[in-house]
Amino acid sequence: MLSTTKPSDQLTSAHERVYRALRSQIMYGQLAPAQALTLRGIGEVHGVSMTPAREAVRRLVAEGALTLSSSGRVTTPALSHDRIEELAALRALLEPELSSRALPRAHLALIDRLQTINGAIAEAVVKQDAVGYIRTNLEFHRTLYLRAQAPAMLAMVETVWLQLGPTMRALYGRLRQTDAPHNHRLILAALRAGDEPGLRLAIRTDVTQGLRLLAG
Repeated sequence: MLSTTKPSDQLTSAHERVYRALRSQIMYGQLAPAQALTLRGIGEVHGVSMTPAREAVRRLVAEGALTLSSSGRVTTPALSHDRIEELAALRALLEPELSSRALPRAHLALIDRLQTINGAIAEAVVKQDAVGYIRTNLEFHRTLYLRAQAPAMLAMVETVWLQLGPTMRALYGRLRQTDAPHNHRLILAALRAGDEPGLRLAIRTDVTQGLRLLAG
């Protein structure tokens, strides 16, 4: 039986696959700040031609996850102190609001799920697995924020996470984590108590505390 897949569909599929893989690498800190990338290198790593690699890069540049110089050089962002401060301020505005909207739907099953994720964060700390730490830390927040049922706001937050990914890897190296984040325990306690002001404060502190160290 002949395949009904059009070449254009195959190209779109390849582009989407490369985009998602690169997006995850950037968001979870697998790439360092100011790390240079080439279309040829991306194509070789992901087994695709230059065209889907170029389209994936174009999307990520539009999202602020990659930078493209006038000479065509592609790099991950090396954020200035002012830019880190700006993105920290965005997290401080958006994430407490998402947590507040999630609170009425924060049932016991969700809190148990967050507790389990927090355990995975602690395991990543013990293993000194920076990428695993960042990935599970964001999973903790995303799992809570999905209950807010505010997809536009969550999409904005994920764009901020994406722009901060390489910087978060650098931050992890400076913080020298020895335990799961203390503020996560405060978040869980506030969820159990239905304490909205306490939840907002714990979220705001958790998402900005480390970034303020880098911006200061």
